[in-house]
Amino acid sequence: MDQAAGDCQHFEVREPALQTIPFVFNSPHSGSQYPVDFLAESNLDALSIRRSADHYVDELFADAPELGAPLLVAHFPRAYLDVNREPYELDPRMFDGPLPPYVNIGSMRVAGGLGTIPRIVAENMEIYRKRLSVDEGLSRVEGIYKPYHACLRKLIARTHARFGLSVLIDCHSMPGNIRLSGSDVRPDFIIGDRYGTSASAELSRAALQFFDDMGFTAVRNKPYAGGFITEHYGRPVRGLHALQIEINRGLYVDETTLEKRDEFPIIAAALSTFMRRMSDYVADFSGGMTALAAE
Repeated sequence: MDQAAGDCQHFEVREPALQTIPFVFNSPHSGSQYPVDFLAESNLDALSIRRSADHYVDELFADAPELGAPLLVAHFPRAYLDVNREPYELDPRMFDGPLPPYVNIGSMRVAGGLGTIPRIVAENMEIYRKRLSVDEGLSRVEGIYKPYHACLRKLIARTHARFGLSVLIDCHSMPGNIRLSGSDVRPDFIIGDRYGTSASAELSRAALQFFDDMGFTAVRNKPYAGGFITEHYGRPVRGLHALQIEINRGLYVDETTLEKRDEFPIIAAALSTFMRRMSDYVADFSGGMTALAAE
């Protein structure tokens, strides 16, 4: 299996020897390389600053290249830069000068401290001890965010050109205490398709069924329907499908120490089975891939 890097410092594409399935897997929040100057600017200790990360998600989907699909993996942490946002969702309170007029300062994500450059990590812990320079903020967008999305777009376009359709699987994790509203159900997996706008309903239902067949509790869109990546890249009428998968961290991580649980290999194996079954489903859908591409 070859490994090619779009930008080996900030992210990499783990390529199959030959792409044989119309899937692209993306792990944008599992990065664990924390810049030294970022840590020096932070209020938080080495454990607390990791609370928002999608721990080991890239490892859970590590079999994607062996199955014939590329896997895009961020090295930078979500607390430093969140590529599952618009490029310029920035909080003016975080910066020491005026932001450019094109910046989106009014989104709900910015208000909640979770913009493109987050103000907080989980449990409302403030990241920074002082304001950032505007140049620093914009440089993260220009130097990391934009190349990352350029790489993702290229992978999707290449896949679509080769197969006539593309299925993006955006890979995430969620806290173990997430419950469905009005119930005690704690889902193991959540499939997000932006309420049916980012992928075909058949594809979403198949994903739910495959997890159910393995004995997991899987739900659709609640409370996570998909973020910017799912919304931005999913165009089912053009054969461009995007699904977000949220994995309950409690299945595979000790959420106090953030170390892997003994069950980690079991969850990784289940996700390998899921990827294989999704690939087989798309190949067989209504007699072939073209039917799904034409939806």
